[in-house]
Amino acid sequence: MAFEKAKEYLKQFGLDSHVMVFDVSSATVELAAQAVGCEPERIAKTLSFQVGEESILIVAAGDARIDNGKYKAQFHTKAKMLAFEEVEERIGHAVGGVCPFGVNEDVKIYLDASMKRFETVYPACGSGNSAVELTLEELERCSGYEAWIDVCK
Repeated sequence: MAFEKAKEYLKQFGLDSHVMVFDVSSATVELAAQAVGCEPERIAKTLSFQVGEESILIVAAGDARIDNGKYKAQFHTKAKMLAFEEVEERIGHAVGGVCPFGVNEDVKIYLDASMKRFETVYPACGSGNSAVELTLEELERCSGYEAWIDVCK
């Protein structure tokens, strides 16, 4: 269901034809890189956090890690990832397929500067066996992002 929702969401931007579906899992950065055939850092992982009562997503390069000091400076709170069992309900996609497409209406999306070194990146597409290749401009256009931020090491 989440896969169809994400793919349908991408259709309005003419990007649904970019979606790839694999016969193998792409639920982790390493597995996604193998499935796609690219370097792990080009996988655009989507991380789920809670800021106050809000749920947010941060899309970052596959090799990036959250820097607690930068995160606190950006959001004025300590980084608190959503619990595994909360992700699907609060975001709209299950762990392994979380992406910035077709998420619940109240979820804010941020793009991390760690991805700016690439021409294209590969976020998931709502399932643990999918990805979509997008330029950064396409990702900006279809993610409904709030801002580019710098919260990773």
